[in-house]
Amino acid sequence: MTTIVIYHNPGCGTSRNTLALIRNSGVEPHVVEYLRTPPSRALLIEMIERAGMTPRALLREKGTPYADLGLGDDTLSDETLIDAMMAHPILINRPLVVTPLGVKLCRPSEAVFDILPDAQRGAFAKEDGEQVVDGAGNRITAA
Repeated sequence: MTTIVIYHNPGCGTSRNTLALIRNSGVEPHVVEYLRTPPSRALLIEMIERAGMTPRALLREKGTPYADLGLGDDTLSDETLIDAMMAHPILINRPLVVTPLGVKLCRPSEAVFDILPDAQRGAFAKEDGEQVVDGAGNRITAA
């Protein structure tokens, strides 16, 4: 059985769509509501590295204390940005998905296709009604 972990915020549509796409591949992932149970510092750093990102690329601005904390300052170190994410988990952009094929920030939700080991099992439409998988389980790409 494939093990997939999603760092999820149930209040986020993109996160809900990503979770549904994982389930549509036939896998029930381990769901971590990271606002309630944030990753450890070591795990956060590991996920950032495995995703090939920088801490700045993982920072969420909208609906967070990003501006109040002055995190737009490009001179801040990666350590400082990670400190801020540890103190305020809402600053961690979501959803982060971990599979045997890698780690990815799945924005947009369809980015999860890049790291899902199993194919989609049927049609899927996002919450806004956009069809992203057809009845045969094939990804629908924009023309």
